[in-house]
Amino acid sequence: MKTTTSMTILRVVLGIIFLVHGAQKFSGGISNTAGFFDSLGIPGVMAYAVAVIELLGGALMILGLATRVIAGLFMIVMLGAIFTVKIGQGFVGGVEFDLALLSMSIALLIGGSGPLALDSRFTGKTSEKTVS
Repeated sequence: MKTTTSMTILRVVLGIIFLVHGAQKFSGGISNTAGFFDSLGIPGVMAYAVAVIELLGGALMILGLATRVIAGLFMIVMLGAIFTVKIGQGFVGGVEFDLALLSMSIALLIGGSGPLALDSRFTGKTSEKTVS
């Protein structure tokens, strides 16, 4: 199987997950999310940054635009979530999901966007590599 096909699947799924989580933060009332951040000792304004990264970043990730940049931002968001909220909850029901999203982000940061990404239309490059 081509690595690039795998990267496309990974990119689209990661994008959908973040897009939905970002939309949820806004539809549930971003002020509620900001209040939750405040309760953790994180400035509430960071909730807006995280929600925008998730929503806009998710959409861009699905399209394959700025894939590596967005993957880097997702990594920062996931590390923040793991070390401020999830680490005290153990593995199952705690860090497992965030760790999976972090790993997916790292893979895209390293491997690129895969085929069917708009990145290649602007850069003229693709990350076409095959694995035997």
